[in-house]
Amino acid sequence: MTSIAFIFPGQGSQSVGMGRELAAASPAAAAVFAKADAALGEPISELAWNGPEDALNLTENAQPALLATSIAYLAALRERWAAAGIAAPEPRFAAGHSMGQYSAMVAAGVLSLADGVRLVRARGGQMQASGEGRDGAMAAIIGLDDSALPELISRAGATGTFGVANRNAPGQVVVSGERAAIEVGAEIAKALGAKRAIILPVSVAAHSPLMADAAAGMRGVLAAVPFADPTTTLLANADARPLRSGDACRAELVDHLTTGVDWVRAVETMVAAGVDTFVEIGPGRVLTGLTKRIATDATVLAVDDPSAPDRLALPFAADPAGVAPSPGVA
Repeated sequence: MTSIAFIFPGQGSQSVGMGRELAAASPAAAAVFAKADAALGEPISELAWNGPEDALNLTENAQPALLATSIAYLAALRERWAAAGIAAPEPRFAAGHSMGQYSAMVAAGVLSLADGVRLVRARGGQMQASGEGRDGAMAAIIGLDDSALPELISRAGATGTFGVANRNAPGQVVVSGERAAIEVGAEIAKALGAKRAIILPVSVAAHSPLMADAAAGMRGVLAAVPFADPTTTLLANADARPLRSGDACRAELVDHLTTGVDWVRAVETMVAAGVDTFVEIGPGRVLTGLTKRIATDATVLAVDDPSAPDRLALPFAADPAGVAPSPGVA
């Protein structure tokens, strides 16, 4: 029997036009965007659909736009499954990459959509403010053997704040910290055998100690918002431990600002628990590509289908008998 995980992308998956055709074709998706606009008091949908790109890419805009678009895809899927007479599959896990944790929590009933978009708007602002006055940077390290990471961290860390922000796939990590240390680390990584070391065009050192002010700020913001216990097992970004209570989810959203995202460990944890099918719910296919490299024997699907008239693929429609609700993790 198929065991499913829903996975939700984070910042970097946004693009102008995301969700526009979907909302035109799906009343359920359109309703999600309308609720997000109302919650923010401004048309985040218009920015997602029409840009301009530079405004959409601002952290405080990209994050609520991505959350709204991801939940719109989920709503459209459920709408189509119901119309096709298919029982909506119950995922065994819902996992988000960085900001995607908020989307996963909305999907799992921890947060309302309105609270979710307001929180990621606040998160984006806190991250930007936390980075002001600090020369932070991030770099993608590609093709470096995982066994070389401890030496890279030790040597680069001797020059300043430096750590792994994202362990995305075997041989693909993103490092974050003070710019001087990141620049030195990029050269060390190449000397240790990395195929490429690319300084990224970002203004904040996400998932690093330089986000301590953002974490402190979000702790206060999150304390004022109700969190329900999840209906689906969620996983912490840093170590893939299960999040089974609303309080654990609230703490996770503070902690993950200053700790890394270990997507490899998250996927491996889900596979070990029996997941054999991953469905990326949101714009783009970033997590689809990463997850295929980690779970090589699993089925990995993306609902954002550029070849479809409304960009929505409908997983399991051809073989609904092969899908059944999966039990939660004890």
